[in-house]
Amino acid sequence: MIPKLARGIQPKPAVALFLVFLSSSLSNEFCSLNFIRCSYSADMTDAQALQIFRDTGALLEGHFVLRSGLHSRQFFQCALALQQMPIVEQLGAALAEKLRSLGAPTVIAPAMGGLVIGQEVARQLRARFIFAEKEDGKLVLRRGFKIATGEKFLVIEDVVTKGGRVQEAMEIVRAHGGVVAGVGMVVDRSNGSVNLGVPTFSLLRMNVETFGSDNLPTDLAQLPAIKPGSQ
Repeated sequence: MIPKLARGIQPKPAVALFLVFLSSSLSNEFCSLNFIRCSYSADMTDAQALQIFRDTGALLEGHFVLRSGLHSRQFFQCALALQQMPIVEQLGAALAEKLRSLGAPTVIAPAMGGLVIGQEVARQLRARFIFAEKEDGKLVLRRGFKIATGEKFLVIEDVVTKGGRVQEAMEIVRAHGGVVAGVGMVVDRSNGSVNLGVPTFSLLRMNVETFGSDNLPTDLAQLPAIKPGSQ
């Protein structure tokens, strides 16, 4: 912000020219930032979302044990992409637009994976945000969070393979008298095959091969297994 000169004081010509230039530059920069922000939309394609993961190094290759217990050659480490706030805003805005018409005033996300994207979707929708967290191996509602009878919720997650944690979060909402209006996720590894019984939206759908521990292909069995996801 450019400070105002005291009344009656006239800047020297060189100073005045610099102030005009600085004001113009700041204005152009502000417009540029606004343009970028306004360009975020629900029209993000699978290819664009996938490119974000590749550019940020968040699409890992190797031998991974997923939260579901299945094994895979690929793993989406959303935390690597979501450490950059402009990317959080971009993905959150795109996902929020897909869910906006559902009219839910509250967002819930399972910790840890859904926390960052869940809060950003809630911010974009100007909604309340709460989260469920693990206690003795299962998701529970803590920290004084309340759910009103009939309150409509969106459940937001980062990556879904079988949808187990999303279903746990949905059960928490319903057990407290709430209503699940829909589910949003950044990556749907099931390519749409997971049926959660409510409107479901994602930014990226992929049919990623998964294998049981007793049915590993030779190339995967030869690599050490890594379990990189949240607990």
